Amino acid sequence: MTATWHSLPLGDGIMADEPSNEICAMFEEMFASAGEPADMAVFTRHESEGRLHCEVIAYFSPSASGVAKRFDAEPCSRPARSGLGLLAGNEEAWVALFPEFGS
Repeated sequence: MTATWHSLPLGDGIMADEPSNEICAMFEEMFASAGEPADMAVFTRHESEGRLHCEVIAYFSPSASGVAKRFDAEPCSRPARSGLGLLAGNEEAWVALFPEFGS
């Protein structure tokens, strides 16, 4: 997929709950309005990059760019699937956004 993904650091694992909940609330409204498309999702991953504490990063699919922009998320490449968790969206998002991994 060539469309732009967005990412947003949410803080460490403990502090990430509040922004995660805010993202989910905003996402659910926009997701329902859009007809719940399979390719609209937000994923998270705990990343450490050599630091003592990990940081949670949210990745917004291209179809979730409206949500990403509300949180001032930055454009990024599509994240690697390894280690991602689905924060918001349907399970079908995995196949829609990472088709090379199959169902």
